[in-house]
Amino acid sequence: MEEKLIIKRMSYVGILGNVFLAAFKLFAGILGRSGAMISDAVHSLSDVFATFVAYLGVRLSRQPEDEEHPYGHERLECVASLILGLILAGTGFGIGYTGIHKLVSKEELEIPTILPLIAAIVSIVSKEAMFWYTMYYAKKMDSSAFKADAWHHRSDAISSVGAFIGIALAKIGFPFMDPVASLIICLFILKVAFDISKNALDEMIDSSGGEELEQNIRNFVSIQPGVVNIDLLHTRKFGNRIYIDLEIAADRNISLIEAHEIAENVHSKVEQEFPNVKHVMIHVNPANE
Repeated sequence: MEEKLIIKRMSYVGILGNVFLAAFKLFAGILGRSGAMISDAVHSLSDVFATFVAYLGVRLSRQPEDEEHPYGHERLECVASLILGLILAGTGFGIGYTGIHKLVSKEELEIPTILPLIAAIVSIVSKEAMFWYTMYYAKKMDSSAFKADAWHHRSDAISSVGAFIGIALAKIGFPFMDPVASLIICLFILKVAFDISKNALDEMIDSSGGEELEQNIRNFVSIQPGVVNIDLLHTRKFGNRIYIDLEIAADRNISLIEAHEIAENVHSKVEQEFPNVKHVMIHVNPANE
């Protein structure tokens, strides 16, 4: 219940905050004659949809196992993260295209007013606060989709910094810097989109849990009662959870019941020690004499 409450609260903060910011920045961009601020408003508008996708992905991934999905639904969160990455990439390319079009067109570039500068400052402060708020709870729940959403907020804050610099330079006599700021925003967004998409794909294709995690598991298992040796250890990601395939060696002279008890102990202790581990499959080998 507490987790469901946190997910709802994060979603409300993300959606309502971005709707307000997008409307404010769009108003400031149009009234203040700033293409960079309009691009920034479009970025904030994409965040509304991104937060909704993250919310949907996290809720669906938390569903319990069923007959059709005996291993659970965790990978739906990876799908949500991948969609977020694609949304970001599309937003970045759109903003980049607008900036290039303004630079190469023969239209006279307008000098922005002070209003877009104010909007940029409000955006930087608000989006950075939303980044820290979302990332705090995303780490607490170990949610890749909400981590992606947090970086979406951070990319918006960075794009607002670029917009602020571009608008400020345009205002003091360099109007071409306003569309240049849109291009800088585009590059930042594409970089974040690439990182989010890459991480989502890594979690979808059964990547290992990493050398550090595997070494920690080895060290922990090796000190458990009855474990003579670790013959094999494989880990694989399943969304934000980890599956382990483990082969341990035990004394070849003990009974089947004793070997079973050693395996059961290792199984339960590993799942207690490493909360991200969803299941451990253990095979017991007879130790060499």
